[in-house]
Amino acid sequence: MDQVTQEVEKVKRDFHETYDQTVKHIDSIKEYGIKSRIGNPGESEKIDSLPRLNGLAQDGLNTLQSLHFNLDLLAPQLPFVDDAEKAHSLAQLWEKQIQSLRLSLRNANLQAKANMKKTAQQETELLLGGGEQSTTRRRNLQTKAGMTSAAESITESLRRTCKLMVQEVERSTSTLMTFEESTEVLRKAESEYKGHRSLLSRTRGLLSTMQLSKRIGILKLQRKVITAVKAGMAGQGEIMAPLVGRADMNANPELNGPLEQVMHDEL
Repeated sequence: MDQVTQEVEKVKRDFHETYDQTVKHIDSIKEYGIKSRIGNPGESEKIDSLPRLNGLAQDGLNTLQSLHFNLDLLAPQLPFVDDAEKAHSLAQLWEKQIQSLRLSLRNANLQAKANMKKTAQQETELLLGGGEQSTTRRRNLQTKAGMTSAAESITESLRRTCKLMVQEVERSTSTLMTFEESTEVLRKAESEYKGHRSLLSRTRGLLSTMQLSKRIGILKLQRKVITAVKAGMAGQGEIMAPLVGRADMNANPELNGPLEQVMHDEL
């Protein structure tokens, strides 16, 4: 037997068990309110309340609906076509049974209301009757009514306390989520700050390197300029020396004498 077939069998067992329990709850609702609290003082404490019975029946119907949905999903996955068709037919039968249970639950609630109304009339007739027995019944009923009222008050207080606790837990959860979000934001901000700080450090180092390179470049340029100037001055000296010597050689010998002698010769 493969896994899908086993799962289908489990769904069938769960459906039958839940179906039987739901039918019992609906029958209890149908019979609710028949027994009088006055004539049967001990029985009223053993009977579940009508809202609780309705809650159990409604839970059973919801479970049956969920099992029906699971069978619909598993039916096409069965390995054999015949098994798949049988599962599909069974799912249709379950759907009709669930609808029938819903109708039975509605009719059972109507019957329970009629039972309670009839029982209340009988209790009123018994309480309004004369004699010591009626007085004792009224006292017992008042005592039970007081106990019921006290129990309802305690239940309401517990319900309010539970509601406050739930609200406090939700508020604490919201606060915790806010703290977690703030922590995450701070963590991101710290990471970004570290990144900016690293970038600033690298930028500062790069600027220092650029300034140092600039200074070294200026010094090299100064040295080249000085070297070029020195080389230029030396070249001019070498060029001027031959020119001066050449001028001396080409000069007139007669002009080398004193100026007065030259003038005298001319006269």
